[in-house]
Amino acid sequence: MNRRILSAFVTNLGKYTEGELVGKWVDFPITDGELKTVLQEIGIDGIRYEEIFFTDYESDIAGLTACLGEYESISLLNCLAMKLEESGCDTEELAAMIESGEYTGSIEELITLADNTDCYMVYRDIQDDSDLGYYFIEETGLLQEWKSSGNPLARYIDYEAYGRDVRLEQGGIFTEGGCYVALVDTPVEYTRADLQELYSSGLAA
Repeated sequence: MNRRILSAFVTNLGKYTEGELVGKWVDFPITDGELKTVLQEIGIDGIRYEEIFFTDYESDIAGLTACLGEYESISLLNCLAMKLEESGCDTEELAAMIESGEYTGSIEELITLADNTDCYMVYRDIQDDSDLGYYFIEETGLLQEWKSSGNPLARYIDYEAYGRDVRLEQGGIFTEGGCYVALVDTPVEYTRADLQELYSSGLAA
């Protein structure tokens, strides 16, 4: 099943102020040609009707639509959808990154997040500090080494305490979807000017 990255109901603002709801659902990312057709279909002619806004959003990525407003740039929405699609992450991983609350305050920050998913650490099926501690100790192979050598300390490991230390050091959280997520590197941030330059150069078109 194909995942829905982002869909938005694009509405003719001029018609709306006149008391008529004229709009259409658009699945992002979308080509320039497809977008032009949609705008024509909802009456955006560049003369009497020039402006649009978004009356609703849908996405399979939990938490994404709550970060978006009515008057987002349609070009930046398209850029966001492309970056999310190209990220290589599944919807659960992306939802965990969004739930962490970092880089979700604007569409520019969301694009930064989507283009820097390698800066996040996401582990599934980790619900609490004890799970986290067990995972990291198992990953290092330390527990198996102790067990193999007969080291009695293997019986006294406090997984919860170790996991808490890891979480506090990394600044991570446990998500509602049952993941542990932490931002472990600093993303290269995008500003609106950066994104406009990328569009004008064709790199993000």
